[in-house]
Amino acid sequence: MALTDHDGMYGVVRFYEAADEAGISTLFGAELSLGLSGPQAGVADPEGTHLLVLARDEEGYRRLCRAISAAQLVGEEKGKPVYPPLEELAALGGDRWLVLTGCRKGLVPSALATDGAGEGLEAAARALDELVALFGREGVAVELWDHGDPLDSARNDALAELAARAGVPAVATGNVHYATPARARLAAALAAVRARRSLDEMDGWLPVSGGAYLRSGEEMECRFARYPGAVDAAAALGRECAFPLKLVAPKLPRFPVPEGRTEVSYLRKLTEEGARERYGPRGAKEAEKAYQQIDHELKVIEDQGYPGYFLIVWEIAKYCREKNILCQGRGSAANSAVCYALGITAVDAVRHELFFERFLSPERDGPPDIDLDIESDRREEVIQHVYDLYGRQRAAQVANVISYRPKMAVRDMARALGYPPGQQDAWSKRLDSYEKLRGQTGHDVPEPVMELAGEVLGFPRHLGIHSGGMVLCERPVTDVCPVEWARMPGRTVLQWDKDDCAAMNLVKFDLLGLGMLTALHEAFDMIAEHHGDRFTLETIPEDDRAVYEMLCAGDAVGVFQVESRAQLATLPRLRPERFYDLVVEVAIIRPGPIQGGSVHPYIRRRNGQEEPDVPHPLLKNALDKTYGVPLFQEQLMQIAVDAAGFSPADSDKLRQALSSKRSAERLARLRPRLLAGMAKNGITPEVAEGIYEKLIAFADFGFPESHAVSFALLVYASAYLKRYYPAAFTCALLRAQPMGFYSPQSLVADARRHGVEIRGPDLNASAAKATLEPSSGEPGESNDQPAIRLGLSSVRGVGEKLAERIAADRPYRDMRELVRRHKPSTAVVEALATAGAFDCLGLDRRSALWAAGAVGQDRAGHLPIEIPGAVAPALPEMTDQEQAIADLWATRITPGSYPTQFFRDRLDELGAVSAAALRATPDGSRVLSAGIVTHRQRPPTAGGVVFINLEDETGHINVICPPATWERNRGTGRDAAALLVSGRVENHEGVTNLLADRLWPFPVFTAGRSRDFR
Repeated sequence: MALTDHDGMYGVVRFYEAADEAGISTLFGAELSLGLSGPQAGVADPEGTHLLVLARDEEGYRRLCRAISAAQLVGEEKGKPVYPPLEELAALGGDRWLVLTGCRKGLVPSALATDGAGEGLEAAARALDELVALFGREGVAVELWDHGDPLDSARNDALAELAARAGVPAVATGNVHYATPARARLAAALAAVRARRSLDEMDGWLPVSGGAYLRSGEEMECRFARYPGAVDAAAALGRECAFPLKLVAPKLPRFPVPEGRTEVSYLRKLTEEGARERYGPRGAKEAEKAYQQIDHELKVIEDQGYPGYFLIVWEIAKYCREKNILCQGRGSAANSAVCYALGITAVDAVRHELFFERFLSPERDGPPDIDLDIESDRREEVIQHVYDLYGRQRAAQVANVISYRPKMAVRDMARALGYPPGQQDAWSKRLDSYEKLRGQTGHDVPEPVMELAGEVLGFPRHLGIHSGGMVLCERPVTDVCPVEWARMPGRTVLQWDKDDCAAMNLVKFDLLGLGMLTALHEAFDMIAEHHGDRFTLETIPEDDRAVYEMLCAGDAVGVFQVESRAQLATLPRLRPERFYDLVVEVAIIRPGPIQGGSVHPYIRRRNGQEEPDVPHPLLKNALDKTYGVPLFQEQLMQIAVDAAGFSPADSDKLRQALSSKRSAERLARLRPRLLAGMAKNGITPEVAEGIYEKLIAFADFGFPESHAVSFALLVYASAYLKRYYPAAFTCALLRAQPMGFYSPQSLVADARRHGVEIRGPDLNASAAKATLEPSSGEPGESNDQPAIRLGLSSVRGVGEKLAERIAADRPYRDMRELVRRHKPSTAVVEALATAGAFDCLGLDRRSALWAAGAVGQDRAGHLPIEIPGAVAPALPEMTDQEQAIADLWATRITPGSYPTQFFRDRLDELGAVSAAALRATPDGSRVLSAGIVTHRQRPPTAGGVVFINLEDETGHINVICPPATWERNRGTGRDAAALLVSGRVENHEGVTNLLADRLWPFPVFTAGRSRDFR
């Protein structure tokens, strides 16, 4: 079987793995699109002709990958490969390619379709002769296919005649576009989606029959009986060109070391210098354990041949430090004392007793995994540095295959069936992302749309860029996989995802953007400027009691990783008292531990409410430190070794399975060995099945302890800043948007509840982004926090570039001066007026709005005369409520209020309790409460329960909607911007929930859409 994608090798790895498992020989090739003038997405019948190439062997595959890569890069934009003339392609392929005449767009069939009696046949003959002259008689075959089209037989007769005249074989192929006849309609729908048309609009370009499916050899013999030998010739060429996809992956680039040094000696020198700085001198008693670990790690690194890998990552981290870019090693690197000494990670693996072999061991198959988290708004600098250092032929980003999920599937299939865009969006919004399509209720999506959407679920839709994965090679990576331009400027990307790269042994580095690092960097700078205190991740005071008390109270809005609804509900129960508790907190609210039933047992045992219980003595080594409850991937690996007799190499395969997108499938293959190994060690089937169920629960979503430790460091750092520097911390979060769980409106409201003054945008005081200003508090007041001034870019329509220009050109004497200097649109001037940005000019909002329409049309070339209508008559000032509405419209933030406070009298009349009062309400009480919806969530682990987060002027309300309540109130619960909720209070262990039984819409002006079902 052959796979021939258009201009790429996108699916070859998965194709080979599936075919190998089924015992099918594989051929690899591509259809090269010749003569494109631009990308063809959105075109009903893509232009150009096709050259179908099959690789005869590994060398032919490498040459084909190089040709595709070169064409993709020459094209200078995604989807527009530009191939050289056929003569150059033939020279590049040599005798390692087999060229087929291809489909209707192939050079020969398309020439055959030329109008005029006999003209088509002669044109096709000339095209075939040209291919034979360029690629050789042994390198060309004429392709026959029959999909049941009325003209197929006539075309095949002509092609067979041409093959005989040219002395080349005629081969029968399927020209397959889908696996079975039942998939023909779905294939047509996907073609319509690609063309951005409906099926009706595509009708003239779609095949008349659904015959492009995969047929058996017997079917092919019958179908092509009139062309003797065509099927046998195809089989012979298939046998000749088949080969397994076991490519020799390029090694890592050689690291440029100083003269007289090797990679090993240079790594030892750098590690020794870093260890001296972080642990103290070698020989000191307190550093003895650290140096023993470092020596052990260096020996393993040298024996495994990875010193260059560490030096490459060290250089990237060093570049970040030199450019003042906050960078933090994450992942298994946190298990390594060498990484800590090199400054790659801020986590001390020795102090935290982390398991180095999870990171690198003699039995590990493949390189270690070092992820670098980089502040998100400067990550592009680091990526481009890597491109500059290693070149585009040896450095490329890894692709991310975006697959269909329910909302996207319904939207695209509704488009294919001809429904208008507004209807497509409306239907998609009424579905839950994490549920299967079948069984979803409360929607009015037509059945034909649901049927097609159900079929397409899980199919690949398009190629994106992996969040940070980069592959580096000593020789061109294009020998293994083609490279193409991404839509993002300056990015080139491999055509494979991370699992495909791992299967082919390509070494990947993850350069990940992390918004919290941006926020921390911004906060450190502002704290140094306004408080005189200087911090780095390494120098934040450790084990501060007040920080842990704040987290125990669930006061964690804005704190990294522990600010979600589920985390805020867990913190008061877990009551973290030390750093390792934060490690657990990061890992425990994940689908893996939740599905595995680990959360509640761990908390009960941690708090002494239940005795630790290890299911079997063989599990004691792995589970002792977490009270017998598995929480981390490393523990499951250890269980496999101790309980099932896995070797370290087998355990590493388990790690790869747990980390894979297709983890459930890969674990299923390991199941017999796991159960057999546990049975051999005397573990009963019931206990063994329980252990396997926990492994399945961790598939896709289990969290490594090393990741949790790295994240816990950022949890503590962000919590420390929130506790002692709330103004700087909140201002930094605003500057780093978009990021985090909460909207800017919620972050500002939380800061205000912590005593921070928030000020709106000001033409002569605001920078482009939020900044700190001296507080207006009276001398001697306890609140020493500065005030936050919102930035001009927060105003509707202003944008960051215009905001920067306006801020750089301060001060302004009047509105007209702003308009003449920077030419903002009238709409922008009106938005600034609505936000109160002209208060500094002595204009209240109504007066400024009156003038904005007239002044907004002024320009530098106009006469400097008084503009009619620029001076407002006497107008009443806006009330506080009107100002809040104006703020929400202009900036989506109310600096000095929260919308629900203007309705508190009415809520009091109804007997509705506030968020603050709810926390003091006895458990089991029936109450009414209200707030603005900030989030709706329906986790796949929640059994149909929907969680709604409401916010009022006093805080947050966690509303739990059981499935029955949600079904009764689905329309209101899904669509209302603010809700009135009746239900029963659950007040237990410092956690307050409202178990809802009825929902009503509550008419409050809000800041925009909530963040739903993320």
